Amino acid sequence: MSNNNDDINDKKNIEDNKNKKAKSDAICYLCRRPESVAGKMIEIPNHIHICADCMQKTFDVMNSGDNPYMNLIGIPPTMFNINTGPKVDSKKAKGEEKKDNDVAFDHKKLPLPHVIKARLDEYIIGQEHAKKVISVAVYNHYKRISFRAPKDVEIEKSNMLMIGPTGSGKTYLVKTLANLLDVPLAITDATSLTEAGYIGDDVESVISKLLMAAGNDVEKAERGIVFIDEIDKIAKKRNTNSRDVSGESVQQGLLKLLEGSDVEVPVGATSKNAMVPLKTINTENILFICGGAFPDLDKIIKARLNKQSSIGFQADLKDKYDNDANILQKVTLDDLREYGMVPEFLGRLPILFTLEGLTREMLVKVLLEPKNAILKQYKGLLAMDEVELVFDSEALEAIADKALDKKTGARALRAILEESMLDIMYEIPKDDNIGRVIITKDYIEGKGVPLIELRGNLKVKDMANGEE
Repeated sequence: MSNNNDDINDKKNIEDNKNKKAKSDAICYLCRRPESVAGKMIEIPNHIHICADCMQKTFDVMNSGDNPYMNLIGIPPTMFNINTGPKVDSKKAKGEEKKDNDVAFDHKKLPLPHVIKARLDEYIIGQEHAKKVISVAVYNHYKRISFRAPKDVEIEKSNMLMIGPTGSGKTYLVKTLANLLDVPLAITDATSLTEAGYIGDDVESVISKLLMAAGNDVEKAERGIVFIDEIDKIAKKRNTNSRDVSGESVQQGLLKLLEGSDVEVPVGATSKNAMVPLKTINTENILFICGGAFPDLDKIIKARLNKQSSIGFQADLKDKYDNDANILQKVTLDDLREYGMVPEFLGRLPILFTLEGLTREMLVKVLLEPKNAILKQYKGLLAMDEVELVFDSEALEAIADKALDKKTGARALRAILEESMLDIMYEIPKDDNIGRVIITKDYIEGKGVPLIELRGNLKVKDMANGEE
């Protein structure tokens, strides 16, 4: 009998030791922090420990009302309400907050169209028509959502489609506009979008990025701007036997966003999953701007224009439009439909405008005139070393000519200057006697070297050979 009692006591001691060891080595089941870091643990059956922080987060999710599983099993969120304060009607609070935001948002606080265009002129060279169109469209859009808008008239939304060659300033135009208006901006690439159920981003990810840009503030996001770049990449594919999951299907999916609808988007993520809360955003007041280069669209336009030519002495020549740099300005909706854009999609983008291809003179102005001009940036960097940087006029024209050859618009300017200025930015800080650097046409073309003026005199030194 005594042996049985001893066995029972030994088992009890072993069990107690296990429990003591488990408590001493307690690790939070969720965040994996030890008790020494996370503080006192809450123990639940099967020796599972949860820290107070994770337990509080769990209750917060249950109280938020965003958890769809509570509704599925019929458990009201208030059952888990651990707050002892008075209950607040969330719908009423949300309505009052929305009303306050609407009152705070007054279109009279926005700059007028001519002021918007003047600010755009400070950063973007040329594109006069495009800047005028976008200034008026944006101003009218925000008048539409202002609390001063007439109640008896329903003003339609003015989404925009802008077409222009690569490097003509489409993305930069929208970025400058959003900074000027101080509204949330989401820039996304249409090439990453696919039909729901396939690998890639769903169309709702566009709104997720806008919500993140607005700091997860739904009311603020509903007044933002979404810029969808490379919109030409979702054109309907031709001569394909496979399912077009990244072309026409994406256009169909974007229809409800452009028109205006309630969309559930994840908070803090771009894809929906069970661990991410969802918020509902209404896209009715979100301004959508789509942009694309539409390569080979000029061929469709030329084919349409050449159909009008006839036989005889008064007929137009077949090559009449071959050298037209701004052939895209003659685009019509029929041309875009033939390109592969579905009519329903184009119908939700009522404002269509084009950007001009950059000429040699415009590229020179891009180098010099904008507030953040590339040359101003380099001059500022060398000025910090007390060195003056000078470009002669022939050097600027040579840079513009090289940029035209690359056929990538203003983007080519940065690449050309980075290559040309590398040796200068490397060598100049070595010598404190250098006071001025003059960039010549020969140096840009690789036929010579920049001229160096020393401090206190006008001696010119060959930087490559060190000869005066």
